[in-house]
Amino acid sequence: MAENKIQLSKKDRLAVCWRSTFLQGSWNYERMQNGGWCYAIIPAIKKLYKTKEERTAALKRHLEFFNTHPYLASPVMGVTLALEEDRANGAAVDDTAIQGVKVGMMGPLAGVGDPVFWFTIRPMLGALGASLALGGNILGPILFFIAWNIIRWAFMWYTQEFGYRAGSKITDDMSGGLLQYVTSLASIMGMFVLGALIERWVSIKFTPVVSKTTLSKGAYIEWDKLPKGAAGIKEALTQQASGMALDPTKVTTLQDNLNQLIPGLAALLLTFLCMWLLKKKVSPIVIILGIFVVGVVFHLIGLM
Repeated sequence: MAENKIQLSKKDRLAVCWRSTFLQGSWNYERMQNGGWCYAIIPAIKKLYKTKEERTAALKRHLEFFNTHPYLASPVMGVTLALEEDRANGAAVDDTAIQGVKVGMMGPLAGVGDPVFWFTIRPMLGALGASLALGGNILGPILFFIAWNIIRWAFMWYTQEFGYRAGSKITDDMSGGLLQYVTSLASIMGMFVLGALIERWVSIKFTPVVSKTTLSKGAYIEWDKLPKGAAGIKEALTQQASGMALDPTKVTTLQDNLNQLIPGLAALLLTFLCMWLLKKKVSPIVIILGIFVVGVVFHLIGLM
C-alpha cells in the first residue's frame, strides 16, 4: 500500500512556490487572493488527483476567501499541500479542516509581513542601494534588485517547506484529533487578531449634537488676545497643551457619548452585522455596496 502512495516531489513543490509569486495577479474585492492561490496549487492538484472530477472539486475547495501577506502565504501553502497530499492518500481530511487551517493561519501571519518586509528589510536594502546610486555606482539598483529577490525567494521556499513538513506531522495523528485541535486553535487566533483590528480599521462617527455648553473664561483660548505672528501660534499651542479648549462652546455629539459608554461599540456591531450577513450567504460585493450607500445617505441627512 505504501508503494502506491502519492507524494509531491521537490519539483512539484518548487512549481507551486514559483506560481505563488503571482498570488495577487487576480486580486478581487470579493475573495481577494483566491484566484492566485488556485493558480499556485494547480501543479500539486494535477499530481495528487487523477480524475477531472477530483481536480475540479479540489480547485473549487480553494476558491474560498483567502487573504494574507503575499510572502507569508508560503507557510500556509506548505501546510495545505501536506493536507491535500494526505487526503489524496485516503486520510480523513475534509474540506472544513483544510479551509479552517488556511483561514486560521492567514490572519495572524498577515500582520507579520508588513513590518518585516515592507517596513524593515525593503527600506534597508533601498537605502543601501540608493546610497550607492547617489555616488554614481550602477551597482546600487542592481544590488537592491538581486538582494531583495534572494531574500524574498529564500523566505518563501523555506517557509513553504517548513509548512509542508509541519502539515505532514499534523495529519499523522488523525484519530487523536490533533488536526481538529490545530484547526480550532488557528481559528481562535485568527478571530483574536480580527477583534484587535476592528478598533484600528473600522471607524464610525455619529455627528448629531447632543448638547452645547458655554465655557467660562480661562477654560478656552481667547484668539483675539493672542500676540500676532509666530509668538501667537506658540502661545496657542502652549494653552492647548495645558488643556484649554479651542472654542468657547463645548459641543458634545452622539459619538462622544458612545465613546464614554463603550469605545468602538458601533464598529464592533457593524462587524458583527457583516459576519452575520456572510453567514447568510450574502455576497461580499453586496455588503460593500450596501455599506457605501448607507454611509452616503447617513452623511447627507447629517447622521454621520
